[in-house]
Amino acid sequence: MVVDMTTASFFLLALLHILTGIDGQHHHNSANMPAPSFGSTMENITVINGRDASFTCVVLNIGPHRVAWIKADDKGILAMHDRVLTNNARLSVLHSDLHTWTLHIRDVHRSDRGVYMCQINSDPMLSQTASLEVVVPPDILNEEGGGEVLIPEGGMARLSCKAKGFPQPRVTWRREDGQDIVIRSGALQKQRVSIFEGEVLTFHKITRSEMGAYLCIASNNVPPSVSRRIVVNVHFYPIIQVHNQLVGGPLGSNITLDCMVEASPKPINYWARESGEIIIPNDKYRMEELDVNTYTTRLRLHLKLSSNADEGGYKCCSKNSIGDSEGTITLQKGWRRKNRLGGGLTTTTRAGLKSWTASMTLTVLRWR
Repeated sequence: MVVDMTTASFFLLALLHILTGIDGQHHHNSANMPAPSFGSTMENITVINGRDASFTCVVLNIGPHRVAWIKADDKGILAMHDRVLTNNARLSVLHSDLHTWTLHIRDVHRSDRGVYMCQINSDPMLSQTASLEVVVPPDILNEEGGGEVLIPEGGMARLSCKAKGFPQPRVTWRREDGQDIVIRSGALQKQRVSIFEGEVLTFHKITRSEMGAYLCIASNNVPPSVSRRIVVNVHFYPIIQVHNQLVGGPLGSNITLDCMVEASPKPINYWARESGEIIIPNDKYRMEELDVNTYTTRLRLHLKLSSNADEGGYKCCSKNSIGDSEGTITLQKGWRRKNRLGGGLTTTTRAGLKSWTASMTLTVLRWR
């Protein structure tokens, strides 16, 4: 960096002469003394904002001369020899031995960055410079909306995360659960990435599979990196899947009815008879709900087939603020017969077995 120091140098030399009593006769008497020189080169410094920084200037054969510190960017004189001249309580100077002068800056600010000069009032004047760079760890700016986003399925979601620091932080996104992020650039084009880079992460035609927590991470190689967690909640009405619509067993057997519910927000789930009568947990009926993921729940109804009155339809019901849904399972008393297709045991009645066989045959034909 080239800095025009002409004005400051003349002013500094004149001031040094006044303060130290150096005149032409004095210079004449010391003409035979070795000329001052620098014993080492000042080093550039990079420091984190808020830390301390020090410049060291080694001068040989200082003789009657004096050392000054100058902020080269604004030509401000900071100190002369061991005296601070600027009105900055964070600056101090130290003359530790015959050859070493140190400029110390406490609690460095971004405004302190720039070029610093160590100058000797010799004739000709001698000086050397070094730069101070102040880096700032990343910080994520507060955005409106908090840490949660609500969006209907099929809609568009826009996650924003802006960061400040020096150098300018790099912002990346990843899913908290480690799954890939789905990026859609068009109606049919989509790609999966483990990490997305950019301040804004946009979801087009969002689906329930993209629900979850996303981490915005800001880093600029100045520790520590920082992150912000944003939870994406995709809302949709309940969808119920019943894998076995016909279940049976002999009188006295324990039966389990099973269905899967996908819904968001979290729904209210219950069981009812086909007549609409809601089933209450008691000694005869036991219910359980098993969370599969953030939006899928497995519902089970355990009961004992004790009489003909237990036969009939059972409804698996689910309701949330978006809508409601239900699935029906038919329970019949019967006997056990080996399932030739699966090799396991299937419980059904004669009529149910005939209907089930026809259904399975039709399914096989369709797959062919």
